[in-house]
Amino acid sequence: MRLIRTPEWTRPVPAVRREVLSASPEADEGKPPLLFVPGFGHGAWVFAENWLEHAASRAFPAYAVSPRGHGGSGPAPKATLRAYAHDVVQVAASLPRRAVLVGHGAGALVTAYALARYPARAGVLVAPVFGGWSTLGAAVRRNPGGTLPAVFGGPLRLNRRQLFSREVPDATARGYTQRLGRASSRAQWQLLAHPEPEPPVGAPPILVLGSPDDRVVPAGELTRTARRYGAAPLLFPGMGHDLMLDARWREPIDAILDWLDKDLVG
Repeated sequence: MRLIRTPEWTRPVPAVRREVLSASPEADEGKPPLLFVPGFGHGAWVFAENWLEHAASRAFPAYAVSPRGHGGSGPAPKATLRAYAHDVVQVAASLPRRAVLVGHGAGALVTAYALARYPARAGVLVAPVFGGWSTLGAAVRRNPGGTLPAVFGGPLRLNRRQLFSREVPDATARGYTQRLGRASSRAQWQLLAHPEPEPPVGAPPILVLGSPDDRVVPAGELTRTARRYGAAPLLFPGMGHDLMLDARWREPIDAILDWLDKDLVG
């Protein structure tokens, strides 16, 4: 772990208004809070649809943050991955107990950066997008019209087939995709070439999960990310990239909560 990060004090991250959505359990059983981190173009709302209340029903205080420029947080057209990770760390540090960080998509990479700065109880990487040219190549093959503009500074537009399984009704999928925003052009570029995330502070347990049928994250990338943290990925066949919004959304969140109950609570 690096003790001194020069950019942290020579180029501090500007302050911004942060949107945080939450759901509280009926009784406090002392379980660690969960802080959910959405991927590029997504906001805290993607977890508020299903996962926050479900986690609270199982006695986990649940929170979701919209990184700057996403959801209801303040605008940040020049935001970097470091700025997004800063938002996560600041919100996590404000919670009443040490949190479990749960990142989705490119938010999993942001979470990996945050884990190197915040002593989380555990980390969960859901359908992690750690970027690189192989991920870009797969995205271009599957959705050239929505991917190529992002290479030249335009918005990244993921389509229905990439995000959801066929079990999600078309009207529902269309409603979700219409709510998507965009990350900053700078952050999109950094997704292609970025420093390796430092090891998590305190070596917390890390769970990696996703779908072998994900049309955003190639199966090989999912396996490589899991191996980075010394584990095999937990797989949910038949689901799309946005597991928290898919028709079978209960399966992955219950797997996460079962894992936490076993490793941290039980």
